[in-house]
Amino acid sequence: MKKYKIGIIGATGMVGQRFVTLIANHPWFELAVVAASPRSAGKTYEEATSGRWYMDSPVPQAAKNLVVLAVDSDISKITNNVDFVFSAVDMSKEQIKALEEAFAKAECPVISNNSVFRETPDVPMIIPEINPEHMSVIELQRKRLGTKRGFVAVKSNCSIQSYVPALHPLKDKYGLERVLVCTYQAISGAGKTFETWPEMVNNIIPYIGGDEEGKSEREPLKIWGRVEKTGIVLADKPSISAQCIRVPACDGHMAAVHVSFKEKPEITEIKRIWRDYRGLPQELDLPSAPKQFLHYFDEIDRPQTKLDCGLENGMAISLGRLRQDTQYDYKFIGLSHNTLRGAAGGAVLMAELLCAQGYV
Repeated sequence: MKKYKIGIIGATGMVGQRFVTLIANHPWFELAVVAASPRSAGKTYEEATSGRWYMDSPVPQAAKNLVVLAVDSDISKITNNVDFVFSAVDMSKEQIKALEEAFAKAECPVISNNSVFRETPDVPMIIPEINPEHMSVIELQRKRLGTKRGFVAVKSNCSIQSYVPALHPLKDKYGLERVLVCTYQAISGAGKTFETWPEMVNNIIPYIGGDEEGKSEREPLKIWGRVEKTGIVLADKPSISAQCIRVPACDGHMAAVHVSFKEKPEITEIKRIWRDYRGLPQELDLPSAPKQFLHYFDEIDRPQTKLDCGLENGMAISLGRLRQDTQYDYKFIGLSHNTLRGAAGGAVLMAELLCAQGYV
């Protein structure tokens, strides 16, 4: 199989570093370019991340000696040497929008971890096991941009990965009506460690900026939306209410979910549906796809962030504590790894899907 040459823009930040570790030994992808801000440009990747390497494993050999390019002034040099790029840049929304669109117009597909295009109707926001059909809007976007190859595709917010996958296989069959969710989100979701954010030690902060709660309420409706001639039209149900809380965990976003259906299913049937659910990545046996997408734990105290967020290389969703609720039909707990399934790993899986389906 063809090896795709990959660039990572915003390669020195936490999510960029996660991309580097995932691509370094990927069977389909070859890391060809790393790019970051001008202060890192001209250094080797190892030099640029010295003293601020956040991953548990060391800097991969494939990345150490790559010379960092300037993400804003070396666009042509980057695009001439890659088949597509992953974007994890940390800039203002206006700068991100201009930069990612510039790459797309230079005929370089962009798989983005950023939120700026998530509400754009002709930009697909894909959770590969849930809405792969949204890839078809890429052709609409290419017409708008005037490109043949270039486009932007985005990953959804990391907070919704812990509960939307569990609700998806139940949604159409039983009529998903109302969802109340509270997420308990790890500090790596803010690009932080306990060393860089000592205020989080033994602390809980009941607020996450950047419209996190709004994204948690709106983005599932795009994921569950339908593709029409103008792009993706949002689903009108379910109604979702979300609170997002920062907790002192390194990795792993947990969700406490309350849900009501038009037709209430049996608990045994919900567990069976979760166990049997497979998406297109599993059917295609994509390299990053978990074998079992949804794992249900019968133990009363699972899933746990420390024990379970790394399940199947951090790409599976862990579920537990499904039970009757007094105000809604049911309540349960969901858990996902926020920098793997929720960020870089989810973007890599999306890229695999786009390659397998001929969009890259």
